[in-house]
This record gives sequence, C-alpha cells and structure tokens, in this order.
Amino acid sequence: MSAENARVSSENTQMEFMELMTSARTPPSVSSVVIPAQEWSLESFLQHRPARFTGKCNADEADHWFGDMERIFEAKGCPDEKKLAYTQYLLTGEAGHWWNSMKMILERSETPITWELFKTKFYTEYFPDSVRFAKEMEFLELVQGSRSVSEYANRFKHLLRFNTMAVDEEWQCRKFENGLRNDIKLLVKGLRIREFPTLVEMSRDLEKTKREAEGQQSQPARNGGLSGSRGGLSIKKTPYARPSFSSGSKGTSYQPTVQSGPAGPSGTVRCYTCGGPHYRNNCLKGNNTRKCFKCGKEGHFAAECISIVESGSQA
Repeated sequence: MSAENARVSSENTQMEFMELMTSARTPPSVSSVVIPAQEWSLESFLQHRPARFTGKCNADEADHWFGDMERIFEAKGCPDEKKLAYTQYLLTGEAGHWWNSMKMILERSETPITWELFKTKFYTEYFPDSVRFAKEMEFLELVQGSRSVSEYANRFKHLLRFNTMAVDEEWQCRKFENGLRNDIKLLVKGLRIREFPTLVEMSRDLEKTKREAEGQQSQPARNGGLSGSRGGLSIKKTPYARPSFSSGSKGTSYQPTVQSGPAGPSGTVRCYTCGGPHYRNNCLKGNNTRKCFKCGKEGHFAAECISIVESGSQA
C-alpha cells in the first residue's frame, strides 16, 4: 500500500509540473490585453492644421469648411464632446460672436448642447434650406451650355450631393448625357455607357477629337504658282519695266535712264513746275524766284518774255 501510494503521488506531481509548464508557454488571451485608449488633446488636433472659420464667406465655402472638420474627426476617431470643443476653438470673428450668442440662448432654455445640435445650428446660419433648395433646382436644370465637358462634369458632381431624391449610377449617367450639347450627345448616347467616370472620360475625348477636326478644316488651303497665299493673304506679282540695253564693243551693258519729268520729243527732261529743261528740284520757280529761262533775266517767266532770242522769232 505504501508503494502504491508513493507511485500515485509521483504521478500527481508530474501532472502538476506539466500543467505549470504548459500554462507558462501559452500566450495571454486577447481579452486579457488592455489597449490604452487614444488620448485626443488639442495639440494632436492642431497637428492636422485645421483652418479657422470667420463666417465671412459664401454658403459653399462654409459647407466645405465644415466637411473638412468632419473628415478630420472621423479619421482620428474623435469623440463628440471633443468635436464640439475643438470646433468652437476654431470659430473667430463674426462666427465666434454668433456662437457665443447662440450658446447663451441655449443655456437659458436649458437645452443640452451636443455636436449634432451645433451642426444643425451651423447649417441653419451659414447654409440655410433656401440655399440648399436653390442648389437642388440648379442641379435638376443643369446643362452643359457653353462650358467644356470638364467644367460641366465638375459642376455636376458638386450639385449632385444636394439632390434629395435617391438615385443610382445609371440615373446619373442618363442625367449627364441629357445635359450635354447636341453635337457631343449624338456621339455618346449610342455607346450606352452606364459608369459615370467612364462616361465623363469618353465625353472629354470626343470633345477633344471634334475640336481638333474643326481646327484642321478651318485652315486655308495653300496654292502654288506665282500668285500664292501666305498667312491667308494673296500675293500678286506686279509688272516691272524692262531695262534698256545698249550694245558696245565689249558686250552688252545695262544703262537705266532716270527722269524727273516728262520727256520731250528729243528725249530731254522737262520740269513739272515751269516746263523748262531741268529737274523739278532745280527749278527756280519752286524756290519762289521768277526767272526766265529764255533770256536769263529775273522778274518774269518764259511765257511772259518779250525779248527776241532768235532772228525772225518773237515770243
């Protein structure tokens, strides 16, 4: 009996030892691991460089600012009480005065100030329902008009979020197609594209191709020959005088003749002013000097001369 008891005691001891070794090697369970909660301080929030809000902006800019705040809070998992405190910190100027007055009214009425209440009051003040309704009506009546496809697509995506009617991607594509200009709509509609990004990209490509084709057709055709065109202007060749040539002993030489007045029967030059045998720049009449070229005396012209210059002739 003593030997049997000793054997059983030894087996129990070995089992306890194995259990102890097994529990030492087993990693702790996930539930036993304590993960410290993320601490949301003002310094960690300001590391994202959020913009301050003064209230001096239009409705679209106010909506854009509040959307940026919500994206920062959602990405970092910020609790609602921290959202309200940090957003109030960014309100300055007119916006800060507005919220101080609104907070006093809510506290007097003993209304709990929550993040959702602040969001409602903010949009009521800076993005009222009248503006939202006008945005929705603009979206329903939106057409491309004189815009490019890229500008039309950007405006379409901006106004789409103000549409209160539940729509799917196919409806968006049909609405976008119907708003395109007729020349692009005829090319796109037959493709039956029902993915919005693909439809916008295809519309851009067709618009670019159409614009390039119209630019090539508007270029003027180039013609060859003597009277061609350069830069859309016709160039005509003007006739020129044929030079006179005189033959000599050593060949042919070119001798141009320059005249300042009409040539007489003998080939001499004559003045345009007085009719004398001289150039106009040498005319004495042009210099306000009255001189006869027949007798050489001053004080009269040749038409007024009474002197006898040759025997048997009198002017």
